[in-house]
Amino acid sequence: MTYTTVAGDTWDQIAYKVYGDETRAGELMEANPGLLDYFVFPSGVKVTAPETVTDAGVPLPPWMED
Repeated sequence: MTYTTVAGDTWDQIAYKVYGDETRAGELMEANPGLLDYFVFPSGVKVTAPETVTDAGVPLPPWMED
């Protein structure tokens, strides 16, 4: 999956928008080493968001569901 930034996005905001969990910002950073100079993004930057097990349709345990 690819996320295109909006001006003012930060790593944790992108993680929240993509995964619903800002604590996963590290995963995004690991997948995008060429973008680590950004703390606050301008608009239009393509950020690769790796698919995870829960993103692939594997059911979540009941305690993690909304």
